[in-house]
Amino acid sequence: MNLELINRVRRQLVAQAGPGRSRGRRGPAAKADIVTALCAAGAAPPDQPGLLELSAALSDDLNGAGPLQPLLDDTTVTDVVVNGTDGVWVDRGEGLQAAAVGFGDAEAIRSLACRLAAAAGRRLDAGNPYADVRLPDGTRFHAILPPIAVGGPYLSFRTHRTKAFTLSQLVEADTLTADMAELLLRVVTARLPHVITGGTGTGKTTLLSSLLSTVPANERIVIVEDAAELAPHHPHLLTLEARPANIEGAGAVDLAALVRQALRMRPDRIVIGECRGAEVSELLAALNTGHDGGAGTLHCNAAADVPARLEALALPHGMPRAGLHAQLVAALRVIIHLRRCGGRRRVAEIALIDSGESGHSSGLGVATAWTRHGPGPAAGALERLLRERGA
Repeated sequence: MNLELINRVRRQLVAQAGPGRSRGRRGPAAKADIVTALCAAGAAPPDQPGLLELSAALSDDLNGAGPLQPLLDDTTVTDVVVNGTDGVWVDRGEGLQAAAVGFGDAEAIRSLACRLAAAAGRRLDAGNPYADVRLPDGTRFHAILPPIAVGGPYLSFRTHRTKAFTLSQLVEADTLTADMAELLLRVVTARLPHVITGGTGTGKTTLLSSLLSTVPANERIVIVEDAAELAPHHPHLLTLEARPANIEGAGAVDLAALVRQALRMRPDRIVIGECRGAEVSELLAALNTGHDGGAGTLHCNAAADVPARLEALALPHGMPRAGLHAQLVAALRVIIHLRRCGGRRRVAEIALIDSGESGHSSGLGVATAWTRHGPGPAAGALERLLRERGA
């Protein structure tokens, strides 16, 4: 899209708003306003179909993600990344693939990134060359600018989908086996606290949304997230979202504070969208106060690494190692680990945490209960635990 044309239409939109409204205009420009501005700016094509096409493209440039907007609107797309002027890539569940979309130059990418960050109330410039924000439609947006980003700007979009897949649909997609789906349903029914682990883009949020959708309708779920992404189908669901500091560095509300607030909201289950810092100790404390069935996600290479990963998150915030281990054994039962296999997201392992020595550096045992190939060494222990809980 021609930058001069965009600026002409933008100036015309401000003029249309009037002197008393132009300063306070913060909402998106309506397509009808854009059509009027195009005509007033003398840039309207002679034919009506061309006018509508141009106004739609301008709407994406003024309000949305410019040439990337059609990709973000595609319901099969989970991620869109821009590698500077080297190209745009999309992930539709089978790994990143090149997209037939491009930008004219690095300045066009930078302009888009700065506009999206500013619309979310964040600063993105040479003094603050990176930003991590949530766009109005729920899309998670990250940008990093040169010179920090050599060859950049680099942009990353994680789309937000309001649809939660059923466990049956995940079985059909080969994300997990039918036996695994039945076992995980029993884990939820038995109110066993669980954490879903894996790398970036392995489907942790998707699986957690699916599991939360199976929670009985008379239970109250309170979700705490850094950026609202979980979207389970459940009639009694409340979501708390962290708030970053404003440009003046004030007003931040972190996950740890939100977990404490969640405890006062009469929750049946507390869910942490992603544990990444001090909120780990808050979550473990909450799960030890009678809130069975809590859950969360955690970036981790393998199920066996969960104790060490939680140590790395909790110890810098003053939680002693012995206290962490004691709370971990009492609060957390099941680990569900996902991996990417040939570009596809799959549940690789369901494991149990116990206090037995396993040779792991943390001193806590993590035993495999189930894999895609069938039961593991801890399958019997998990079965006994489920039967004790009536599942």
